[in-house]
Amino acid sequence: MFAVARDFSFSYGHRLYRYQGKCQRLHGHNARVRIELGAHALNEQNMALDFVQIKSTLGRWIDETLDHRVFLAQDDPLAEQLRAYDHEPILVQGNPTAEILAKMIYDYARNCGFNVLSVRFWETDNCCATYQGD
Repeated sequence: MFAVARDFSFSYGHRLYRYQGKCQRLHGHNARVRIELGAHALNEQNMALDFVQIKSTLGRWIDETLDHRVFLAQDDPLAEQLRAYDHEPILVQGNPTAEILAKMIYDYARNCGFNVLSVRFWETDNCCATYQGD
């Protein structure tokens, strides 16, 4: 099996609802994501996958869908307040942790037909979570 990886960066805001600690307050991060993709064989150009294709598919989605967005738990009352100011948050099941955001990106890449080996999500330079699927 061959593996290639592509890194992406984006900015986002979130808070952890019903959490005791400073992350209970709305705050932002500059995230870095590494998406590792696999292939059993190389194509006619001797590539497992073309980095341009990865960027044009996954990078575009990250830029258009995730970048500069606010992620909240589905039951977070802050969502309604943001909507009142014409700002639609992205709602997730449970809290929008690095683990959940890694899985969200993994699921999207799989739905695009990529053979995703893992998604590593750095919330800060020192803290990351990885989702590898089942």
